[in-house]
Amino acid sequence: MNITDKNAIQAKIFSVQTNNDFEQLSLDVFRLQCKENKVYGQYVQALGIKAEDISRVEDIPFLPVSFFKTHEVVCGKPNESDTVFTSSSTTSDSPSRHIVKDIELYRSSFRKCFSLFYGDIREYTVLALLPSYLERTGSSLVYMAEDMVKESNNTDSGFYLSNYDELVEKLKRLNKEGTKVLLLGVTYALLKLAEEYPMQLSNTIIMETGGMKGKRKEMPKKEMHELLKKAFGVKQIHSEYGMTELLSQAYSKGEGIFKCPPWMKIMVRDIYDPLKVTVVNSSGGINIIDLANINSCSFIATDDVGMVHSDGSFEISGRIDYSDIRGCNLMAEEL
Repeated sequence: MNITDKNAIQAKIFSVQTNNDFEQLSLDVFRLQCKENKVYGQYVQALGIKAEDISRVEDIPFLPVSFFKTHEVVCGKPNESDTVFTSSSTTSDSPSRHIVKDIELYRSSFRKCFSLFYGDIREYTVLALLPSYLERTGSSLVYMAEDMVKESNNTDSGFYLSNYDELVEKLKRLNKEGTKVLLLGVTYALLKLAEEYPMQLSNTIIMETGGMKGKRKEMPKKEMHELLKKAFGVKQIHSEYGMTELLSQAYSKGEGIFKCPPWMKIMVRDIYDPLKVTVVNSSGGINIIDLANINSCSFIATDDVGMVHSDGSFEISGRIDYSDIRGCNLMAEEL
């Protein structure tokens, strides 16, 4: 696979329209990454799989997301990169590191994806309530939010850390003016806003990014959404599903049902047999194909549990407990 072939594959990522387009490009990316991504290539080889024998997307092996904590998961040389995104971590947990060789791919991915689901970002005032993310460096979510704030080309757009009073004043004013607002917030911060400053926000899309970040006790998603809806007088709570290891996002416009852009797909695997992809409408581990990840790994087995519906939409129900399930993650210790 030469550089010309790679460029030809990359040029097709955001042009995917049909399932056939997606499957063919996925197979092309798989073969490319088997050759150019040392870690993924060794993982596939350790499974006893030959790239040339794979002819269906369902048979492509997915790399456990934990490899991003222990290995440099990248095509080619790691030092030839634009940036490195890192996840948040505790003292007992190493952060994931996503080496991004072409930041323009990430920018194109999240811009096209938002436009696909919500339209022109310039129609919104973007308010980002992301305290835990702003307090560290290397967040892919902050990078995306910064771009959204800038591209909105609106002087009212901006970030908020702990200045809730200022945020509340602006939200009330914008709502009174009938301005279209996107309030993007980490879950625990939105809950604090809801509990301490309830208000009616008829023109605001409230979008939670998930996670309590150790700030408060986890609670069922449905219960949390009901609390937010009641506090802000909105019919639905929107959600963004993304992670450090991806360059694409899925969005939910309510009820916890997410949809992917055409270049991203969710599959479900058997929790006890990580190489077995299960049928739709059954619960299991979430596998993600993100074709925008062409320079790292496009086939990732996450630690999330969920269900994929027949129309390709999906929902997340929790996290896998690895206390007695280790599966292919054992290979992370050997490669």
